[in-house]
Amino acid sequence: MRMEDNNKITLKDIVVDGVDSRDYPDFCDAFMTYAERMDGTPLTDEELDVANDSGDYSCEIHEAAFESFQ
Repeated sequence: MRMEDNNKITLKDIVVDGVDSRDYPDFCDAFMTYAERMDGTPLTDEELDVANDSGDYSCEIHEAAFESFQ
């Protein structure tokens, strides 16, 4: 999922699922179930699917997974 100018959009309030303690610290099965743009607009289910599948947000997903694990 990218903006019209081909810049990755910045997300906040990322919620993840699929965090398994046996997969620490990789959390390779974690995925976003909710996220908001910086203006507070939530991503649609379709946008979440694209973001999860694209790999563009793997760092953000991993960080949110790690934070939820602590």
